[in-house]
Amino acid sequence: MIREILRMGDPRLLEKSRPVEAFGTTELRTLIGDMQDTMRAANGAGLAAPQVGIGLRVVIFGFEASPRYPQAEPVPFTILVNPVVTPLADEMEEGWEGCLSVPGLRGMVPRWVHLRYSGFDAEGEPIEREARGFHARVVQHECDHLDGILYPMRMRDFSRFGFTDVLFPDANIPED
Repeated sequence: MIREILRMGDPRLLEKSRPVEAFGTTELRTLIGDMQDTMRAANGAGLAAPQVGIGLRVVIFGFEASPRYPQAEPVPFTILVNPVVTPLADEMEEGWEGCLSVPGLRGMVPRWVHLRYSGFDAEGEPIEREARGFHARVVQHECDHLDGILYPMRMRDFSRFGFTDVLFPDANIPED
């Protein structure tokens, strides 16, 4: 089922999410299935449970090709519950980000270039991976939602924040 995506200004997006305590439940599987339907319908690169009004530490992300990020390399589809993100180097890189909860806008956001993430799948099986580049960016962006952080809160220079169609008029990037 496609759920409504909350937009910036909704106070639920600023709340810290609770850890998932029970894995393999019908409720958790339904939430994840609805998140997948919602992310696909919106052409998203990822989605966090708080974006659909559920204050649990659940994110999904991944794509083969993204119409919203046409230059991005593929990111493996991942369901990540109770994630932990650990930077593996001090190096950070700025890159353009958008968000389904901040529709129509993009901003230049600093993120760690190389990290490890861990957590669990829907059944409670452990996941641990290293990520670089856009994959690492997506993980950080989605996990920020679990702590009530939207990407504009990470920006350093608001002269590099604007409407997608104005910033990239010839890119043919779909609206959020």
